[in-house]
Amino acid sequence: MFKTLVPADVTEFAGKRAIVTGGSRGIGAAIVQRLLDGGASVVTTARNATDETPKGATFIPGDISTLAGVRAFTAAALRELGGVDIVVNNAAAARTHLGGIASIPDEEWLDALDLNYLSAVRVNNALLPALREAGAGSAIVNISSGSAILPGPALAHYAAAKAALNTYGKALAAELAPAGIRVTTIMTGNVLTPGADAIRQNFADAMGVELAATTAGIPLGRPGDPRDIAEAVAFLVSDRAQWITGASLNVDGGELPAI
Repeated sequence: MFKTLVPADVTEFAGKRAIVTGGSRGIGAAIVQRLLDGGASVVTTARNATDETPKGATFIPGDISTLAGVRAFTAAALRELGGVDIVVNNAAAARTHLGGIASIPDEEWLDALDLNYLSAVRVNNALLPALREAGAGSAIVNISSGSAILPGPALAHYAAAKAALNTYGKALAAELAPAGIRVTTIMTGNVLTPGADAIRQNFADAMGVELAATTAGIPLGRPGDPRDIAEAVAFLVSDRAQWITGASLNVDGGELPAI
């Protein structure tokens, strides 16, 4: 069970403007709420809002799996905020193919790349002029997955896209470091979200086990809570992490190998 934390410092992100993709539920909604709790102004997007979407954020519906969708969203977000200091690329989705790699249709490889990798590239490219204007202290966090370093055949398309995101993040960090803009990556483990639960249920059904068995081997004894990821994001975009860039952080309860 996630341990209740002390209230966030409401001044930590005061005056900061944040853009979070995929913020309607799960990890994205937790990130949005954590930034709001720290005093940031936040704009987020997804195809549709849900009951989980934080009410304090500005929600702009959109499809950022396309270049046109990214351009429309980022333009609207910048009009709303007047600039940006924090970017969190969280939008992601995956569909399991228990028949193995050859059973993954060609269009799903392309879809996986568009949403899980290229959406971040396109969002960052669209926002770079505003980030450069904001100057040193701005930060980008790309939300990746442990699948990038420990891929399985059923999610090979998703894992490959996230591996590309990891590599891209390191290159972008090197490019933006002279401007004082930091870029980091979080590789998540088994976190309890609606999308991840559906994937784990597919595996559980295929193995003939209970859903809980799919997260039973986590060394710290529990699956992740979306707030675990949100707290890591809050650290990485804060001045507490002012000397961290190009890093990939496992937030996984100890499940993933250290590479």
